[in-house]
Amino acid sequence: MANQTSNGEDSAATPILPAHIEDTVRAIADLHWEHHRKATPVQRTVARMTSAIGRPRFVGLLTLAILSWISLNLILPALGHAGLDPPPFAYMQDAAGILSLYITSLILITQRHDEQLAEHRAQLTLELAIVSEQKNAKIIALLEEMRRDHPHISDRLDDEAEAMARPIDPQAVLDAIKDTHGDLLSTDEQIAPA
Repeated sequence: MANQTSNGEDSAATPILPAHIEDTVRAIADLHWEHHRKATPVQRTVARMTSAIGRPRFVGLLTLAILSWISLNLILPALGHAGLDPPPFAYMQDAAGILSLYITSLILITQRHDEQLAEHRAQLTLELAIVSEQKNAKIIALLEEMRRDHPHISDRLDDEAEAMARPIDPQAVLDAIKDTHGDLLSTDEQIAPA
């Protein structure tokens, strides 16, 4: 028998999470909901259309439509009627070209909308990483202070701990990354043949 709570609910189905994890999950869900809510009706329609196009069923229906069109245009002349689109099926090729253009546009519109959510997530991740780094630096500083003040621990100089106790300047890290990438790019340009 599954674990049950006092009011008879199955506790195995819904694990109890710590409050900070629930808050994080809720914040992520809110980010997604806000992104969906801000989508215009046209964006939601395009997303539904792109989703439908991306399913195997669409490929099956498209294949069936193409085979039906070819069959119809091969059978009609055999029955003594003029074909709607005789081989090499110019109308079908035109329709396929137009359909391709629309599908490409739908995919690009959907990607653009999804990139906005990805940018928000990346921004959130960056901000959380900076805050976490600042918290870690504070923890290290407090531990170092406690080590220096504790009467039973010998006081010694730890250069690495001192360096880690100082919060990193995000702009300095960004500049170092740009310098490193600039050095790599200039090295690649020197190595690459002209």
